[in-house]
Amino acid sequence: MNRLLVLLLPLFFLLASCNKEKQADALAEVSNSLTDIKAKGKLVVLTDYSSTNYFIYRGQPLGYQYEMLQELANYLDVKLELRVNSDLEKSFVMLNNGEVDLIAENIIITRERKEKVDFTIPYAQSRQVLVQRKPDKWKTMNKKQLEDALIRNPLDLAGKTVYVQRNSAHVARLRNLAEEIGDTINLIEVDENAEQLIYLVSVGEVPMTVTDEILARVNQTYFPDIDVETAVSFHQNMGWAVRKGADGLLTELNSWMSEFLESKRFKAIYAKYFQNSKSNEIVSSDYYAVNSGKISPYDEIIRHYSEKLGWDWRLLASMIYQESRFKNDVTSWAGAFGLMQLMPLTGRRYGVDEKSSVREQIRAGTDFIGWLSKQFKDVPDEEERVKFILAAYNIGPGHIIDARNLARKNGADPNQWDKSVEQYLLRKSDPVYYNDPIVKHGYCRGTETYRYVHEVLERYEHYKNLVDSP
Repeated sequence: MNRLLVLLLPLFFLLASCNKEKQADALAEVSNSLTDIKAKGKLVVLTDYSSTNYFIYRGQPLGYQYEMLQELANYLDVKLELRVNSDLEKSFVMLNNGEVDLIAENIIITRERKEKVDFTIPYAQSRQVLVQRKPDKWKTMNKKQLEDALIRNPLDLAGKTVYVQRNSAHVARLRNLAEEIGDTINLIEVDENAEQLIYLVSVGEVPMTVTDEILARVNQTYFPDIDVETAVSFHQNMGWAVRKGADGLLTELNSWMSEFLESKRFKAIYAKYFQNSKSNEIVSSDYYAVNSGKISPYDEIIRHYSEKLGWDWRLLASMIYQESRFKNDVTSWAGAFGLMQLMPLTGRRYGVDEKSSVREQIRAGTDFIGWLSKQFKDVPDEEERVKFILAAYNIGPGHIIDARNLARKNGADPNQWDKSVEQYLLRKSDPVYYNDPIVKHGYCRGTETYRYVHEVLERYEHYKNLVDSP
């Protein structure tokens, strides 16, 4: 027996050593060092959608976290790529698996969470508060009557039912509170996020919930029937999270954040989302996508014609926003008109003018896109082909054909837009290139088209994050 043990011990240590090496290799594979982020040219961030953090309003991505992250991406000189998830535990898994570089939302910093991830310096503090519905006739009550009808002492939560988002810090707080008061709080964990639960409380479908005070007070401006004055915790720090060991990124984040939090730009962003009298107008709008699922007044028409075109309707919506901001009565200095900003000659070709209906304008615009698609049918990759079509819609197919020919002549890929054909389009303002015999359509300033393609596709990603496809 002892002899067998002696024989097996070296094998055991060898396997343990190999396992440690595999773990080290796995950690290396999910490294999100600042160097790696700059090398790939993008910062991949996970956030949640809400009326303050990240949302679509009248076709435009907005939000407190979104605008701060744009400032950070500009500072790092990288592209911002946003992903959405409302389950924080899943977000931690995605972070530790290397799927994202950063989690940027209002995360309450707790000891348990600090064992899983590293946090930036706090950018805000907030308490956890009880969200409860005021009595039906609260407007006719005096202050004492109203106070008597509401829960003001956390001890009075004994035996009450409280709904909270699954895996949130509020779950742990209520469990601790139950221990502190020596009684039971009927805690129901659900998949709805904090803002959805606040809404359910406001309409009487859920008796009460707990969330952070900042979010609760913003939502109180939309739902005056809720009360958010009862605190169930002390003030707690909130921060962003990075994977443990990402020290270079964390140091850079903390350096940027400590300066940014003192800037006029941060104060303007904060005021925009937390001190804005128009917030209620935004959230109650039919085109606040988090609630309505709508992007524009023309979604159904866009869906219809994008289906005929074979495009995701959200891509076409992003393109129309880029063209006209969903305004159907605009005419450009060059004579382009309507939602799709068709030039008069193209409009006549497809039977429309500035007096045509919205439906006819979108029909004509998608017919034109269909024609452009045939001009680039030799581009094998569908996603790449879309980029060529967008560029041609903006500047005309001739200039794009010139840029492809220049790319081919100079050893670049004529079927690849990014860092290939787009670069030769940009060079068509240089006499060396626009005077090349292979160029048939002369000079062009390609910077607008370069931005156009990138902005349409970037907005499309936001639409995919926040608006369902059907």
